[in-house]
Amino acid sequence: MSDTAIAKVSTTTANTSGKVPITVARGDGIGPEIMDATLRILEAAGARLAIEEIEIGEQVYARGNSAGIEPQAWESLRRTKVFLKAPITTPQGGGVKSLNVTTRKALGLYANIRPCVSYAPYIETKHPQMDVVIVRENEEDLYAGIEHQQSDEVVQCLKVISRPGCEKIIRYAFEYAVQNNRHKVTCFTKDNIMKLTDGLFHKVFDEIGVEYPNIEKEHWIIDIGAAKLADSPEAFDVVVMPNLYGDILSDVAAQIAGSVGLAGSANIGAQCAMFEAIHGSAPRRANQNLANPSGLLLGSVMMLVHIGQSDIAEKVHNAWLRTIEDGIHTYDIFQEGISSQKVGTREFADAVIARLGQRPESLKAVKYNASRSLASVSQARPPARKQLLGVDIFFHWNEDDRNPNVLGKKLEQVTGTVANTQLKMISNRGVKVYPDGFPETFCTDHWRCRFLKTDGSDMTHTEVIELLKAVQAAGLDFIKTEHLCAFDGVKSYSLGQGE
Repeated sequence: MSDTAIAKVSTTTANTSGKVPITVARGDGIGPEIMDATLRILEAAGARLAIEEIEIGEQVYARGNSAGIEPQAWESLRRTKVFLKAPITTPQGGGVKSLNVTTRKALGLYANIRPCVSYAPYIETKHPQMDVVIVRENEEDLYAGIEHQQSDEVVQCLKVISRPGCEKIIRYAFEYAVQNNRHKVTCFTKDNIMKLTDGLFHKVFDEIGVEYPNIEKEHWIIDIGAAKLADSPEAFDVVVMPNLYGDILSDVAAQIAGSVGLAGSANIGAQCAMFEAIHGSAPRRANQNLANPSGLLLGSVMMLVHIGQSDIAEKVHNAWLRTIEDGIHTYDIFQEGISSQKVGTREFADAVIARLGQRPESLKAVKYNASRSLASVSQARPPARKQLLGVDIFFHWNEDDRNPNVLGKKLEQVTGTVANTQLKMISNRGVKVYPDGFPETFCTDHWRCRFLKTDGSDMTHTEVIELLKAVQAAGLDFIKTEHLCAFDGVKSYSLGQGE
């Protein structure tokens, strides 16, 4: 186990009583129970907190608020800038938005930190030496939540990766490694397929890595990297990933370390921070005094370090380790022959409180040290020279047995009316189907049609509009356009498979 589970990001201003204001939400399902247990432990340990409580989640959604949070709750979060949050239940479908994602993006919480540590032999694991920290980008990627239905058969989710977003999270990962005496940072992407989006993440990782010569650096393609992480997690130290991969693999890593129920996480921004357990609200276990509060408690330990109360963080964390070591376990981690007593949520909190001031004897005790700010910024760059080379027009077309040759001939007639413009290809679900497509290729009713200039000049916005007018006059239903650009002379769009 590392000496620090998370480095301090900023100093939160205390009020006149010497207590630090924080915002607390008890959440849904098992949330109120584990929050009560956590707050009792923090109070007993002497945490210097001025707590403001807000309501979020299921009851707020039920009142017709699709965000799951009221304006006055935002006021508290923006005032205290520190949020300790129990799990909530997000309704499925219906246009509601994930409150977790909304909070992270609205408050600029760009870095999600999830330490995944094994506690062998007290908690069962196949990987007793595991000590991995997942650093997950938290604001963009597919979690930008930009989705549209574009035809009867096709919906789209946009994967948004920005250079500033990559720079902030990757620099944070390297700074975290330096401050916590970690020796290696690994990057996971799928840039052999998503060459522009994941390719940018990998490129920025290589650029920033040069600034840290004493840190070992490596890159894995996400599929084999995930397999290696699940099989040999001791081979990794700090792992930095885009949002979706980080969400999935941090749960995998927590589970193979021993239990998702033990893992806490921090969501860090330049001004605000949120701390939570990584598990969900588990409504089936609610109000039964069964839930394990450890994930939220360890999230609160990260919070204490963040607000400058490392002494209390150390006391709580070591008492928790001693409780685990003494075999006082909730049902989810109880093992015959290893555990000494099966307890409920309240009793587990009582056991931790009874051990405040004690240190573990077999597990490694933690020691928290003050550290400098880790808030990361992106570097300003001069704008590139941008050229518009052509345009992709997407169509909803379901005629003539979806024969791409028929659509291709129609569009060639259209481009014949627009000067110096050529239909280059048609693809369906990314595969080129015209010209010279294969009849075996399955096609939906959603078509990407690529138009380029034939005279070597750049396309203008006026020419794009004229092309769309011609398409409309031909009675074709276009859905959207994507400009085909070059930046500093480099074509910056993907080819169709087979193009």
